[in-house]
Amino acid sequence: MRSLVIDTDTASDDAVALMMALRHPEVEVEAITVVSGNVGIDQAVQNALYVVALCGEEVPVHAGAAVPLVQDLVTAQDVHGEDGMGDIGLPVRGRTPAGGNAVDVLIDSFLDRPGEIDLVTLGPLTNVALALVRAPEVARAIRHCYIMGGTGAGHGNVTPLAEYNFWADPEAAAIVVRAPMPKTVVGWDISVASATFSPEEAAELRSLGTPYAEVAVDCQAVVDGYARDTGLAGFDLPDPIAMAVALDPSIASTSHIYMEVLAGAGPDRGVQSIDWQGLGGREPNARVVRQVPRASFVEALHRELS
Repeated sequence: MRSLVIDTDTASDDAVALMMALRHPEVEVEAITVVSGNVGIDQAVQNALYVVALCGEEVPVHAGAAVPLVQDLVTAQDVHGEDGMGDIGLPVRGRTPAGGNAVDVLIDSFLDRPGEIDLVTLGPLTNVALALVRAPEVARAIRHCYIMGGTGAGHGNVTPLAEYNFWADPEAAAIVVRAPMPKTVVGWDISVASATFSPEEAAELRSLGTPYAEVAVDCQAVVDGYARDTGLAGFDLPDPIAMAVALDPSIASTSHIYMEVLAGAGPDRGVQSIDWQGLGGREPNARVVRQVPRASFVEALHRELS
């Protein structure tokens, strides 16, 4: 049984990724820590609590950072809806999170069980960066960190070159990427290539007939329209494909390589700089995913939502 801690800014695709982990028979989710990003912190917490309840689990959900380290908070509610879950009327309010701040929970979870727990991050990296700054030894206590962020090839989804999670808090992303822990980075380009769902493919997923599959499709209502505006065939699922890699790393082709994230507020904000050719002579610090076969991802998604 593998143990995970999941850090999330819970909105529509995060919710699907959480369902995949919560329903996986060989995974124990020890805690869910929540950060602001797609929506504000209070709504992100409520969305995580809703998913935990939907899956019939009792995993503690902890609220964390409400704002980025340096930048102003810019949510993605234009993409995910005001409630982050597609504004389809889901009961995403009124639940009570567990006590304790998410940053403290991250520190305690990994230091109490060094080398035993994987970390999966689905949102901006503010919570994780704060934990690493406060307790640098956490980096070597994390068994492996799987990060949904950046774009290894192709364009960004918030600026021409930057993906939202790294752009939303680039200073935090820079800290986490530099930290001496084993890490795998799954960029938005992987989602575009292998996790985009046309209306017909979405209908096939929904036809699984479970409440998990129905919510997984229905809560993409706003994302679907945004995706077509950006030229995709339908909605895409970046956090679920990152979770699929975390659950089964063997499905991903990766390059062990040096990368960094550019901080600041200029045009390079949040850009993932990858030394593909090794020209800088620096030691590799991350495994960057280059490909996930679509069939492998869809199989994992259908299996966990069935």
